[in-house]
Amino acid sequence: MKLYAAGCIWVFCLAFTASPGRAQWTKSAKPTLATILTTTSMTSTTSKPTSVQPVADQHPVANPLPVAAPHPVVELLPMVINTWNFTPANAFAWRILKQSKGGLRQTRNAVVEGCSKCEKLQCDRTVGYGGSPDEMGETTLDAMVMDGSTMDVGAVAGLRRIKDAVKVARSVLEHTQHTMLVGDAASNFANAMGFKSESLTTPESKDIWLQWTAENCQPNFWRSVHPDPRVSCGPYSPQPSPLTRWKEDRARTEYEIGRKNHDTIGMIAIDVESNIHAATSTNGARHKIPGRVGDSPIPGAGAYADNEVGAAVATGDGDIMMRFLPSLLAVEAMRQGKSPAAAAEVGIRRILKHYKEFMGAVIAVDRLGNYAAACYGLKEFPFVVSSPAKPDNQTRLEKVKCIPPQEIVTIVPL
Repeated sequence: MKLYAAGCIWVFCLAFTASPGRAQWTKSAKPTLATILTTTSMTSTTSKPTSVQPVADQHPVANPLPVAAPHPVVELLPMVINTWNFTPANAFAWRILKQSKGGLRQTRNAVVEGCSKCEKLQCDRTVGYGGSPDEMGETTLDAMVMDGSTMDVGAVAGLRRIKDAVKVARSVLEHTQHTMLVGDAASNFANAMGFKSESLTTPESKDIWLQWTAENCQPNFWRSVHPDPRVSCGPYSPQPSPLTRWKEDRARTEYEIGRKNHDTIGMIAIDVESNIHAATSTNGARHKIPGRVGDSPIPGAGAYADNEVGAAVATGDGDIMMRFLPSLLAVEAMRQGKSPAAAAEVGIRRILKHYKEFMGAVIAVDRLGNYAAACYGLKEFPFVVSSPAKPDNQTRLEKVKCIPPQEIVTIVPL
């Protein structure tokens, strides 16, 4: 047995010397007998495989279950969204946004050019020149642009004799350290920036004003004055009166605020990196008292944008809505984790708590492109969206059902 073992070891050493693996051994100390025997045992002894084949390969199933295909990822950005059925404005903004891949560096251009398109088209006679004449028959304009990355705002209010309101607001944003310019001073600034002065009155807006004065200036926005504003035109003077409840305050809003006489385009654009801009433009409330400014150019009221969260725009009865900053409320609600749908409703219900008869809507969009709208005082509210999630990247009109009218309960005293 000793001779047999020694012979085996001698044969193995000759084989190992001739093998390619010898170089690895010569780099270290000479192999001992224990090392050689151990190696011989590892190479000659059969053992279980170190890797186990999947059970499915060893025992194939006759009818395997189908593997579900992965869900396609729906791209939501870039996107443009705006209030009301102002489709041409949205389509134009969408075209501007797509000039660069993913809309990068185009969000400001998109919202400004989109709102400017509405101004030129005189959308519903509530945006741009030739609509909503004030008590003196003049049309004035309000507009705003907000940058969600820097939180900078440019706005104009009561702008006279300048048609390009939203572009003037952009100039305030880009060429001043101010937030808002108003009235004749805003018009002078616009002239300095190269915008020309021209009348905003049209034959249609003049006819609206003439008919209103012929009907004793009804409706209007006056209260507690003499003569009685419900039956006569001014000039008016103050008349002392006790504070009234909201039900007794209806006279100034009985003109039925709606898209045909009191409206705004509010627009939001977001690129693929969640850079956001928001803009607004309006000619305000019809027959307003000269000098009146609504919610549209007020940051947090007409619009608000923050790259960290998202953006919101509002439309409706600006005199009431601006008291609650519904766009800011919606953005802050999303910051706290609420969905866009719940966030939009926060702004509406906050107003509804105090004013039971108002008309308004809020659109909220988070930074990822998820969006929703809430409204009150209408049966439904239309808005327009363009994004990759829409069929063929087309601009699409959508509608949302509004919060139903609140029940008025009459309490009979015992």
